[in-house]
Amino acid sequence: MLSGVTDIHIRSLNQLAQGQDWRLLLAHDVPHHLLLWITRGQGRVLLDGMRRGIGAHNVLFVPAGSLFALDLGRQSIGQAVLIPAGTPLRLPEIPRHLRIRDVHVQSELTGLIEAAMRESQSTRALRGDALEAHAALLSVWLRRQIMQDEHVPERRNAAGRLSKRFCDLLSARYGSGDVMADYAAALDVTPTHLTRAVKAATGKTASDLLTERVVYEARRLLEETKEPAQNIARFLGFGSAAYFTRFIQQHTGQTPSKLRGHAG
Repeated sequence: MLSGVTDIHIRSLNQLAQGQDWRLLLAHDVPHHLLLWITRGQGRVLLDGMRRGIGAHNVLFVPAGSLFALDLGRQSIGQAVLIPAGTPLRLPEIPRHLRIRDVHVQSELTGLIEAAMRESQSTRALRGDALEAHAALLSVWLRRQIMQDEHVPERRNAAGRLSKRFCDLLSARYGSGDVMADYAAALDVTPTHLTRAVKAATGKTASDLLTERVVYEARRLLEETKEPAQNIARFLGFGSAAYFTRFIQQHTGQTPSKLRGHAG
């Protein structure tokens, strides 16, 4: 039931959220790569199992399938480049957060994204080929920055390493119906230890993140597909449609049918 992009797209942060805060605020992953360029504002990001502060002139690269969440102030401005998974482009294999301090380097990235946006809005022949070329230049820009000493990732402590492993596992298994004890067993730790480690690294418990990921997918499927609620419940590992309905009401304040009505 995942739906990824099949072409390269350029969107504003507002367009990415589609006017619904939960699409960025809740922990989730997407089946395509995301390059996010924050040009104004500040906030926090959950990325690679860690919570970090972010601000203007920050770049986030989120590989397909990587758990993340973005909490930015209302005045924040930024752009997102959506790149299909499986692309031949040389892109980082792990999430990255870069703070770009050099004004010339900031301008270079802004120019690359604006050029790609103009091409995406055009109807000229070979538009797809041109977009791939623009994305290749963005990939080169990103890898050049990663090579700089100032962007060497910080070393993780034990809690951060466990949190990353949990977030990776969560992206793969959130629809299994597994409870926290199952995740802890798979990671060879106790549920209490897992909870403490994830809380220390992200500010949220492992259970919080599991709930967010399931709520996100439930809302997305209810609003973007015509799948019956009982099928969605089964896909997300719920034992019954009734339990799914209670879960949705508890965490959104609305019934599945009401959420589905928002899509109209």
